[in-house]
Amino acid sequence: MSKTIEFYFDFGSPTAYLAHKRLQQLKAEYGCTIDYKPVLLGGLFKASGNMSPVTVPAKGKYMMKYDLPRFAKLYQVSLGGNSHFPINTLNLMRGAIAALGQDYFDTYLDAVYNAIWVNGENMGDLEVVTKVLAAAGLDAQQIIASTQDPEVKAGLISNTEAAVERGCFGAPTMFVDGDMFFGQDRMQFIEMTLQ
Repeated sequence: MSKTIEFYFDFGSPTAYLAHKRLQQLKAEYGCTIDYKPVLLGGLFKASGNMSPVTVPAKGKYMMKYDLPRFAKLYQVSLGGNSHFPINTLNLMRGAIAALGQDYFDTYLDAVYNAIWVNGENMGDLEVVTKVLAAAGLDAQQIIASTQDPEVKAGLISNTEAAVERGCFGAPTMFVDGDMFFGQDRMQFIEMTLQ
């Protein structure tokens, strides 16, 4: 029986980008289902008292120079730097909430992730967002308008609060059969649950 991996993510996290890419590979190999759960990473940090690893300069430098490129090579995926990091992802994550269940969700997900973590785009700039979404064949104006919908705003808050209730303190966080896995460097343990 195919398993479902619940994936709590924020576009602003390079490790969530790597996890997304690896999860797509696992989906192709094992036929599992990925249940995407957009959250606001800042909300998880605030609720849990956690902080981004890049707030520790030496750790941030190590992650960006060595750790993340090594995992990108291991997974055989592209990963570039982003001079605009950290990016305010509030509206991008609201866009993900609006896209859930729509036929364009996967396109939206890949367009935003690749813009930030492959092409180094400033996705905190509305003009850049419009250009990137349109280039992916998406209705940029409709998606951007949806980010101001009260139900969409409430959905992102609700997802973030639910993640906190489950014990999430950062992203990426994944659950398989109720067991929690934090960080893209735990993907081998997730793969073990699929075998």
